[in-house]
Amino acid sequence: MESGLEMLLERERILDAVNDLFVGTDERDWGRVASALAPRVHFDVSSMTGAAPETLEAAVIIASWTEGLRPLKAVHHQTGNFRVRVMEAGADVFCYGTASHYLPNRSGRNTRVFVGSYDLHLTRPDGAWRIDLFRFHLKYIDGNLDLEDEG
Repeated sequence: MESGLEMLLERERILDAVNDLFVGTDERDWGRVASALAPRVHFDVSSMTGAAPETLEAAVIIASWTEGLRPLKAVHHQTGNFRVRVMEAGADVFCYGTASHYLPNRSGRNTRVFVGSYDLHLTRPDGAWRIDLFRFHLKYIDGNLDLEDEG
């Protein structure tokens, strides 16, 4: 990067892409999510699901999230403690994150919260920063683990 100012601007553009992913998911604005993701993403949520990491088409990730979040009344991601490393060929982002799922139900146990951290990598093949690596490190889940089953 040529200057400190340019580095700060790139950092903001990178964080805009990251925020578009999480806010877009919360708003179920799948076009916004698609614009934050590279066409293919190394996707690793093994700490939560036990499934092996794999490289997926962005459309497959979005379809999975669309279906998985459909029953919920609200979803809320909160991220912070960002560490951003900008390089010529890409950027690495680390952040803490929580995801809250809300679905009113008869039990009164209406929420489930995931807490952990993310490692993301971004590239800018077309001039815009896009996430091509998404890794979630689960610390814990709290709340109603059977949220959708108690409706």
